[in-house]
Parts: sequence; structure tokens; C-alpha cells
Amino acid sequence: MIHMLLRVLGHQYSRPMRRALTLMTTTAVVEGLSYSLLVPVLRALLGGSAGEAWPWLGAFGASVVAYAVLRYVSDLSGFRVGTALLRGVYHRLGDHLARLPLGWYGPARVGEVSVLAGQGVLQAMSVIAHLLAPFVSAAVTPLTIVVVILAFDWQLGLAALAALPVVAAIQILTGRSAAAEDTERAARDREATGRVIEFLQAQPVLRAGGRTTERFRLLDDALRQVQRASRRSTLSALPGALGLTLTVQAVFTVVLALGAYLALGGRIGAAELLTVLVLAARCADPLLSLADLGGKLRGARGELGRLDAVLRTEPLPQAAEPVRPVGHGVEFDGVTFRHGGRTVLDDLSLSVPEGQRLAVVGPSGAGKTTLLQLLARFHDVDGGAVRVGGADVRAIGTAALMARFAIVFQDVYLFDGTIEDNVRLGRPGATEAEVRAAAAAARLDEVVGRLPDGWSTQVGEGGARLSGGERQRVSIARALLKDAPIVLLDEVTSALDPVSEAAVHAGIERLMAGRTVVMVAHRMRTVQHADRIVFLDSGRVVEEGTHEELLRRGGRYAGFWNLALAPSGSSTPGGPASGVRPPRW
Repeated sequence: MIHMLLRVLGHQYSRPMRRALTLMTTTAVVEGLSYSLLVPVLRALLGGSAGEAWPWLGAFGASVVAYAVLRYVSDLSGFRVGTALLRGVYHRLGDHLARLPLGWYGPARVGEVSVLAGQGVLQAMSVIAHLLAPFVSAAVTPLTIVVVILAFDWQLGLAALAALPVVAAIQILTGRSAAAEDTERAARDREATGRVIEFLQAQPVLRAGGRTTERFRLLDDALRQVQRASRRSTLSALPGALGLTLTVQAVFTVVLALGAYLALGGRIGAAELLTVLVLAARCADPLLSLADLGGKLRGARGELGRLDAVLRTEPLPQAAEPVRPVGHGVEFDGVTFRHGGRTVLDDLSLSVPEGQRLAVVGPSGAGKTTLLQLLARFHDVDGGAVRVGGADVRAIGTAALMARFAIVFQDVYLFDGTIEDNVRLGRPGATEAEVRAAAAAARLDEVVGRLPDGWSTQVGEGGARLSGGERQRVSIARALLKDAPIVLLDEVTSALDPVSEAAVHAGIERLMAGRTVVMVAHRMRTVQHADRIVFLDSGRVVEEGTHEELLRRGGRYAGFWNLALAPSGSSTPGGPASGVRPPRW
């Protein structure tokens, strides 16, 4: 387990880990050896020479003080190493999650990462701070005491020593039998966490459907599965706990009977017998605690294994010698991309010269948003190449690639902070004048002007305190402040009211001016001024041309255009009634 811990965090932590482990082991040995001083103390007291007990009592007291000091130092060392490990694993996990491809973040990952980053990391890192010292004490102190008993009487020592392999076997067998149940319980915990998040996010839908008092069946099922898995996990550990208790009690009984037999035969004195019984009793407590400690260590090891699996997930490969793009044109050359068992883009080729605007339209699921994600290298293609400035995006350094893009998505996420903090994410080193100019260009200044706290307004988690149009203006201001040469737009006005849409359009026009633009839109009026329009369906380019050219052809794009402009239930020239094939949704 220590080896896995060091693999997760890196071997720079091996030295403090070894130091802490050495201190804990030394402390446990000193604790066991201190009990050996009870023999001369009891011998003097029971032999009628109580005065001779004082020096041994003093030595016993000194050993107890030494043990207390060592225990304090070892516990403090464990806490410090544990804190350093906790900080290190959070940094490494955060850095690694930021480098993983977005395709890794499926629906099931929300609950998994939530549990792992919270409870999982704390449980795995608690080994050093809270579990390692008690476990070392429970294993080493009884072993030391057995050595002390062997020094007094080899028969009693061997009787006590017989318990150790039995206890070890029970721990190993219990761990193996409980491992599968622990894994199942962890999986159910992750699923339940995901369902809780889903339940919270689904509140508007549930309430709109009048189901405010009903139980959420998926969540209830997940919680029942957690309950069943927890019961099975507890039952699987029960035989080991009972076996450990019976073994310890049986060995103690054997030592007691053997000691009585030897004392009655004159082989050992009353002081030695009493001391051996005290030492044997002292062995029992830490050995019995192994059952509880073993369960906690298995849980921590399971979380550590899941953490290790995430950290071993390969991020997108980086070029050994990154190239520098020349210009700001973009190109898709025979691109094939598969995701979730289906082909999203199939041998797609198109290009956007520097400074021109490409609009991508088509039915839902055609692969429009995927185009933008492949440009920004959220995924790697399965075939062909995506190029920016003539260079394959896989050969460009991540920082250099992302510096060329300003991205505005339909669903804007704002971090819990002020409006200004979120705008400055585009370029943290920007001056106040540059931030204000970007806000004015995005018409965000109108929003800031009517808010009581102005630029210091807290937007809430995800921007919950702002409307959709206000969040979109923050996103556009952020993109304007970044001043990147390539702009990617994804359905930025599809869910806005007319007033917000007009304001956002004004900001978008300023953002697109003089830049290479790839935009995805369902609202057809937003694409008619593009230099070129591509109609995408089933991952292929069905039509391409200017707005006027595509309308004259009377194909798929014209059908979309006429449906977008026609009143409900009516037909218009060039629409479905005039023979233009309606779009396939």
C-alpha cells in the first residue's frame, strides 16, 4: 500500500514517509519493551523486598516518558506527512484532470470524480495521519511483547507466538473475501452520488411536471443498492472479526493454563506468571483492534487504487518538439472521429482561410459541436488531421494552441466570484482600461451599470445570479479581452430573448471582426452573412456555399431556411410546399 501511495504521489515523498514509519516502529518497540520492566517490579513487590522495586519503578516511569515523547513525535510526523501528501495529491489530481480529454468525462464520471475528489482523497490520505501509527502499534507492539515473553520462558513465548500466524492468516483471508464487496459498495456510492446530483439538477423539470412530492425512483433505487452493498460488506467482514476475537481469546486461555501449570510445578515464580499474564493481556487489545483497522485500511486502499487508476489515465499526447503555426486559417483534412460506439464525423474535409467566417448548420447530432471541439483539441481524431495555421493541432503545444482560440459556448459557466474576476479569466494581466473596453464592446457595461455592486457583483456558482443573456455577455467580454485570432462560436443565441439576443449579436460582431471564425447555429438568420456555409448531416458535408448560392440550389439548407422563416402551419415559396425537401431531424 505504501508503494502504491508513493506511485500516486511521486517518490519525492519517500524520505519523509520512511522517517515517519521508522518513528512509528520505534515507538511501538519501546512500548513493548517498557512492559518487560514489570517483571523486576512485581518480583520485588511479591518477594517481600518492596524497597528494591523503587529503582525499577523509576526505570519503568522513564520508559513510559520516553514512549510518550516518541509517540508525540511520531504522531506529529505522521500528521505533517499526511498533510503534505494531501496537498500534493490534490495538486496532482487537479493538474491531471485538467489534461484529460473531454471525452473521458462521461455522465458516470460526475459522481465518480465528486466522491474521489472529496471523500476518496481524504480517506486515502488518512492512512498516514490516522491509520498507519495505530496499525504499526497493533502489529509491532504485540510482536515485541512476545519476544519479551520468550526471554522469560520459551514455552510461554512459543504459546503466545502461535497466535501471530493465525492472526495474519485471518487478516489476509478477510481482506480477500471483503475486497469484492468493498469494490461493489464503492461503485454504488459513486452511482448514488451521481443520482443525487441528477436529482438536484432535475428539480425544474420535476416541479414543472407537478412531481414535487414524489420520490425520485432512480435515486431511491441507487440508495437501496448502497444499503444492500453496505450490508453485504459488513457481513463479509463479520467472520474475520469473530475469528480474530476467538483466536486471541483462545491463545490467551492457553497461555493462562500453561502459566498456571508451570507455576504449580515450580518452573516459574508468581511474579513471572503475573507479569506474563499482564503482557499477554496487553497483546490482546492491539490484536483485536486489527479487525477495525484492517477494514479502514481496505477502504483506504480501494480509494487509493481508484485514485491511481484516474492518475494513470493517459492524457492527450504532447509533441516532443512543438511546432509553431503560421497564420490563422483552419482545415479539416479527411477527418474521421468516433465516440460512444458511433461515427460522429466521417472522412470530412473543409477549410476556412484566415480572416473568413464559416457557418456550420444541420440537424441535431450531425457533428457540428464536435467540429469545434476537435479544433480546440478537446479530443484527438481517429483518422485524418485537423490543422491550425498549417500545423496539425497534435503537433502544437497545448498553451500555444489554446492561446489562438476565443471560445463562446451556448452554455456559459461562470466561476463563483465577481463579474470582473470572470472577465479577467480571458487575460488575467489585462489593465483596467482593457477590461472596461472589452465589457463595453460586449455591452456588458449596461449590465454592470444596473447592478448595485457593479463590477464587484458576485455571480454565484456557475453564474446562477445572472440571467442567460447576462452570462453570455460576460463570456463574450472574456473572449474579447483574450483577443485571440480564431473565434469558435457554438449556438450562442439559441436560448436568448430578443433584447438579449440583439445585445449579444452586437458583441459577437465586434468579436468576429478581422478574425477567423467558425460558428455553429440553429437560428438561420445568424449565419446568412458568413463567407461560407456548410450543411452537415451524419458527419458529412452535404452542401456548402454562400447563403444566396445555397438558397438558389433549393436543397437541404434552403429547406432549413424556409422552415425557420415560415409561420407555424404555413408554407412559403421555396419551402416544403414548393417541392424543397424538408430537413431530416
